[in-house]
Amino acid sequence: MPRSGPEGDRTVILFACALITAGTLFYIFYMPGEVYSGGEKTRLSYLQERKDAVYENLRDLNFEYKAGKVPDVDYQTMKASLEDEAAALLAEMARLEQPAVRNTIRS
Repeated sequence: MPRSGPEGDRTVILFACALITAGTLFYIFYMPGEVYSGGEKTRLSYLQERKDAVYENLRDLNFEYKAGKVPDVDYQTMKASLEDEAAALLAEMARLEQPAVRNTIRS
């Protein structure tokens, strides 16, 4: 019969800790053969997602302003900042789409 007491408990605890540590390290560092990381994002798709987020922020800001949660000065500042960001995004999107349009016209 196994000895119960401080010496027997210490062995079981050390074995359990070693097993948990080995399992954790295996889980962290083991990489399966195939990892799905999603599709490749183009710069244009990133800009589209960012534009959508900025427009959503503008809608939320407008709603909160009408609800009285945002002071007028803060509203004007944040609105101008978001509109500037949206304009910059739209300009870059147009610049990236322009060569694609030229290539289809030449074909």
